[in-house]
Amino acid sequence: QVQLVESGGGLVQAGGSLRLSCVASGRTFSGRTFSLYTMGWFRQAPGKEREFVGGISWRGGSTDYADSVKGRFAISRDNAKNTVNLKINSMTSEDTAVYYCAADRRVLTRDPDYATWGQGTQVTVSS
Repeated sequence: QVQLVESGGGLVQAGGSLRLSCVASGRTFSGRTFSLYTMGWFRQAPGKEREFVGGISWRGGSTDYADSVKGRFAISRDNAKNTVNLKINSMTSEDTAVYYCAADRRVLTRDPDYATWGQGTQVTVSS
């Protein structure tokens, strides 16, 4: 069974920071295979479509961020721990959403058609 499990969501005040983590497990990600996957982060706010916020290439050499979050979001990965992290700084109410991590064998892409998704973690920013 392939699993992506996000954690780290919660309630944070505007201007604060949060770090989300996503751990991959299951046969697909066993051994060193996690390092073969592009990892993406997406979010979905109430009443809005799911949107790409950032992604990291399979070895971590490349990252890509949506223009709306560039400079405030930072993605990193630890392939030895099958983990990808999303650091969010200077948070605003616009960051309130369910955040999802996703994995795919394609090169780093903003296309939401990722093969495997986590269940999401809620992030709420209070003003």
